[in-house]
Amino acid sequence: MKKSGDEIIIDKLCKFYGGNAVIRDFSLTLKPGRTYCLMAPSGAGKTTLFRILLGLEPPDSGTIRGLSGHQISAVFQEDRLLEGYTALQNLRLVTGRQYTNTELANILLTLFPEDALKKPICEFSGGMKRRTAILRALLAPSSFLIMDEPFTGLDYETRLKTIGLIKEYTKGKIFLISTHLEEDVSLLEARLIHL
Repeated sequence: MKKSGDEIIIDKLCKFYGGNAVIRDFSLTLKPGRTYCLMAPSGAGKTTLFRILLGLEPPDSGTIRGLSGHQISAVFQEDRLLEGYTALQNLRLVTGRQYTNTELANILLTLFPEDALKKPICEFSGGMKRRTAILRALLAPSSFLIMDEPFTGLDYETRLKTIGLIKEYTKGKIFLISTHLEEDVSLLEARLIHL
């Protein structure tokens, strides 16, 4: 079994839908401690690649080596939060005893006004839900983090604060993110990958 922190090797990955190639002969080596920004037009296979890496669907051909030693955390295009719970309770579900309630509240306060901490997720705006989903993925135990267009609905200032937290909490991990903005590549100090 691979040790946590080993590289992940994607080799000649292919995925077809109805005879159309969504991903064709895609190869990439992902190394620990690095950030990779995946850019491609809508419908070009970014989400499909993420779903394959997460084990949610199989490739039609090609191999992925090194995944078995990694704990994976993800932000999907949908937020997938527990709407009746607070942001802190949503974080607590994935963090266990790793953080105290005070520590989680302080992390949340970097991206939220204080009064938001008492509200259930169902009362949040779309941008607030997105921030919660990002924090949940960042704080969950993981060595490989995938984010599928996480900055949708975030204003520029919030995006910058969120990127600061992402850089802090992904140190030493493999971080793969899809984005439509070239600026995110430089802000995240990432390697740009075109699919």
